[in-house]
Amino acid sequence: MSQVHTDDPTTTKAATVFVVDDDPSMRDSMRWLIESVGLKVEPFANADAFLEQFSGDEPGCLVLDVRMPGTSGMELLDMLKSRGVELPIIMISGHGDVPMAVQALKRGAIDFLEKPFRDQELLEQIARAIDVDEDRRKKAASVAGIHSRLEKLTPREREVMELVVAGYANKQVAAKLGLSEKTIEVHRSRVMSKMKARTLPCLVKMAVAVGVAEATDCAEQDTSTV
Repeated sequence: MSQVHTDDPTTTKAATVFVVDDDPSMRDSMRWLIESVGLKVEPFANADAFLEQFSGDEPGCLVLDVRMPGTSGMELLDMLKSRGVELPIIMISGHGDVPMAVQALKRGAIDFLEKPFRDQELLEQIARAIDVDEDRRKKAASVAGIHSRLEKLTPREREVMELVVAGYANKQVAAKLGLSEKTIEVHRSRVMSKMKARTLPCLVKMAVAVGVAEATDCAEQDTSTV
């Protein structure tokens, strides 16, 4: 079963495939299919039932029918996006056409399948959606970790870091801050340790990830100061 690391690195949470479709036979069919490959499934007959139960940050993906009584699939898609929910969404429809598929993708769905679709086709798209969700969560956890380490830097260490990742050599940083080169070396060493950066390029990548440095500056800096 696919699992996703939570913010706590010691725990994992299984991915869930949420299915929202008003057709009971279709729900049962998809549930059987998805469970057959070891994935957890939570089916819902309409958008309101899904919204009542979904916490907003559960790992996995959503398989969503376009045409349903009440809140439509497209409307639910818009609601989730407006709330900042980043759960990957696969839209499905028995009345699909190219304009509808284009609209779904433009509004944030990661794929659109027209019924009837092949079992393997749906499973492949679900696997891809879960991979997308896992990658997003890992990146978010990584960025959160970098921010946490940044907060441990003193104001002076932060200054040194910003100049170092901008491409300035220790001598130049010392001149800019009115300190000795030796003092800069000490601050720089502490920055590397607190940020858990083994190399300067690694530190630059962290800085780029959290907006402390720009990617273009990073590329120029790598070749001139390493």
